Amino acid sequence: MAESFHGLHRTRYCAEFGVDNLGQTVTACGFVDNLRNLGGLLFISLRDRTGVVQCTVEQSQHPALYEKCSGVHGEYVLAVTGEVCRRSAEAVNPKMKTGEIEIIASDVRILSEAKTTPFEIVDHCNTNEELRLKYRYLDLRRPVMQQGIVLRSLAAKLTRDYFYSQGFLEIETPMLTKSTPEGARDYLVPSRVHKGSFYALPQSPQQYKQLLMLAGFDRYMQLVRCFRDEDLRADRQPEFTQIDLEMSFVDIDDVISVNEGFLKTVWRELLGIELETPFLRLPYREAMDRFGSDKPDLRFGFELRNLSDIVKNSGFKVFSGAVEAGGSVRAINVKGAAAKFSRKEIDSLGEYVKTYRAKGLAWIKWGDEMTSSFTKFLTEEETAAILRAMEAEQGDVIFVVADRDRVVFDALGALRCECARRLDLLKKDDFKFLWVTEFPLFEYSEEEDRFVAMHHPFTSPMEEDIDMLESAPEKVRAKAYDIVLNGTELGGGSIRIFQTDLQERMFKALGFTREQAYHQFGHLLNAFQYGTPPHGGMAYGFDRLMMLLTGKDSIRDVIPFPKVQNAAELMTSCPSDVSEQQLEELGIMLRPGVVPEGGEP
Repeated sequence: MAESFHGLHRTRYCAEFGVDNLGQTVTACGFVDNLRNLGGLLFISLRDRTGVVQCTVEQSQHPALYEKCSGVHGEYVLAVTGEVCRRSAEAVNPKMKTGEIEIIASDVRILSEAKTTPFEIVDHCNTNEELRLKYRYLDLRRPVMQQGIVLRSLAAKLTRDYFYSQGFLEIETPMLTKSTPEGARDYLVPSRVHKGSFYALPQSPQQYKQLLMLAGFDRYMQLVRCFRDEDLRADRQPEFTQIDLEMSFVDIDDVISVNEGFLKTVWRELLGIELETPFLRLPYREAMDRFGSDKPDLRFGFELRNLSDIVKNSGFKVFSGAVEAGGSVRAINVKGAAAKFSRKEIDSLGEYVKTYRAKGLAWIKWGDEMTSSFTKFLTEEETAAILRAMEAEQGDVIFVVADRDRVVFDALGALRCECARRLDLLKKDDFKFLWVTEFPLFEYSEEEDRFVAMHHPFTSPMEEDIDMLESAPEKVRAKAYDIVLNGTELGGGSIRIFQTDLQERMFKALGFTREQAYHQFGHLLNAFQYGTPPHGGMAYGFDRLMMLLTGKDSIRDVIPFPKVQNAAELMTSCPSDVSEQQLEELGIMLRPGVVPEGGEP
């Protein structure tokens, strides 16, 4: 039966006890991590978020207490009062922070009993993720999980401290906003008072933070929750946290300088690593040509080379046909992989690139002898030219993809990373930062049959490209920048449009009529007419940042209560149905045949 905590006071956290407390009578509280009964001696390892302390119950000194504690099991919640004593020399545990001491118990209160947990509360837990997420409150007791959440808290404080020191103000923006669908889908919230009308949960505080610049708060920051109703993806969350920033009277270099200072501070304070700045900057076009990706991983080589000029007139129609159709033929050289990539491995990589719409993967393997899937269709001169262009030497494997540029970049960009993974080249403690700049302002959506904003419609074009907004929108570059770390986009931003006429031209280029633009964004366009400082900013994905800082493979490991791939939370079984009364109050009626998942028809 549970006992009362009344009259007790926890002296300090478990892992904070040490030799400086010798001789003191203290109270430690926590979960039972482990219990060992050595016959006459009970050793209870008591755990809280800081670590573990050993508490000892001696039968000879406290027989009744010994009897009571003999029935204790793992995850019971205890309060242990006793004297801090030094362990004998042979009992010292150098692997524990509290390994030199123990608490000799004089009183133990069982504050809460515990059923047998569905999985062990240990760091290396082999239980499937679905079960761990169903019992997330137990999963979060595991020390490795607690360390990640504690580091997240420290990172949040460090973020605020740094930006406060740079003159930023933390200002909250609304959670219930106007729906302005231009990008991912909004989560909609029906209004009870204004039946038939809806709020949207913010995908980003973008417009509010721009309006704060108009209001004169020239440096804004916020750790803010954002929401996107995106299609299912493996490691995306429908709700996530951003470090959101905006600054007035700045250009690209100003924003980048402040943020490089932020990243230097985070890595120094949390990991003890001194980053070298300035970080490398790559224009978008160069990043795509060299790495096939706008978020390249620089921890290894395998850069793309364009072979189109070499093979455009070859007799191998797979190559020459791709060039003739306006595409390209590009390749990577996986240095030293010939001894590690068997024919079976190469065939599996061929299947891998098909998931990126490549029709196939051509290859040359230069081991003890040279073998290839395609050189028999080329002249000796063409083959030799390819080997020279790829700087090939014995021991290398060359992979070639021929198709439309988009397919070639996607396939080879992913393939170079997959090869690095299979060759164990992706070291989590090797941090390679870079800025990708000069993104296209627009990208063409075949689904919508129009140009859409690559980032968002408030991004400023580069001054020298403004005249092409109407005549050649596909050539217009944006004053946009992404910060990339080890193949992951940590964050991104841009210098914003701050002139009404230019913003109107931007909306027109995106296919908006003037009436549509003012209906959706009139609050911003009208505000521009009252004096607008030039401004820009960016936002970091805080969850991604924490994933990389902690060396995790998934952002779910650094979010206390994440959702799974289908946007459901297993622990509380949400989303769920609601009552007819709630629907009626909101003026909502479900269409016939629409039944909440798991509900009754």
